[in-house]
Amino acid sequence: MGQNTYRTHIAVVASAVGISLAVWAAAALTNGEAAAKTDGAPGQRPSAEQVEKPARVPAQRVPEGIAHAAEAGGRAVNITIDDGPDPRWTPQMLDILKQNGVKAVFCMIGPQARQHPDLVKRVVAEGHRLCDHTTTHDTTMDKKSVAYQKQQILDAKKMIEDAAGGAKVEYYRAPGGAFTPDSRRIAAAAGMRPLGWNVDTKDFEQPGSASIVNTVKNELSNGPTILFHDGGGDRAQTVEALRQVLPWLKEQGHPFSFPVRTAP
Repeated sequence: MGQNTYRTHIAVVASAVGISLAVWAAAALTNGEAAAKTDGAPGQRPSAEQVEKPARVPAQRVPEGIAHAAEAGGRAVNITIDDGPDPRWTPQMLDILKQNGVKAVFCMIGPQARQHPDLVKRVVAEGHRLCDHTTTHDTTMDKKSVAYQKQQILDAKKMIEDAAGGAKVEYYRAPGGAFTPDSRRIAAAAGMRPLGWNVDTKDFEQPGSASIVNTVKNELSNGPTILFHDGGGDRAQTVEALRQVLPWLKEQGHPFSFPVRTAP
């Protein structure tokens, strides 16, 4: 074999080897990428199909309808207390609730909550729930503009939540029951269930503690949500009535609950 022919032969062989190596490397790279996609090899980003997306939990809807029922159902009753917090009467009611192991809903006036944040925080700390009862307790607000209703509701909500240190207000109760479709819509959109009552104890009129107790006993068949007051005047009769009513309700086999908030 001549020298030139020998050199040509060597070059051809080298070229063939180079091509083979290149083909092998490309195949190895392709296989490696495929393995990374299927096996999630270290150092490789998984494909979009491999990433498990967290399941979406649907948000609970707060209905605009006025709530009366108890979350626990059955014979359960709801204790609701309006117009506070009051530095004289609210602590006494909280003590009675605690002694009986009962939780309640406190429907607060915005400026009252802002003035007594320690009481609002105690209400939350002891496991009770908060309710928006507007800023001025205007029982004629159902005849006022939508803008006025919105201000009354949302301003009070902010005052109460600020006083509570961020705890959420879960209900809205219109003063004197002066609900409107607009006020219910505004409250529900802000996460607050409109809250009614079934038993009005008339304690606001100070009829005497015995009368308040008898009203509860006689009207409980109307439904589970009972209305008391811890603000707006002398609530000594309410305090005494609550002291008697809670043990009686237990004796009659009534557990205690909170009003319903969301749709099933």
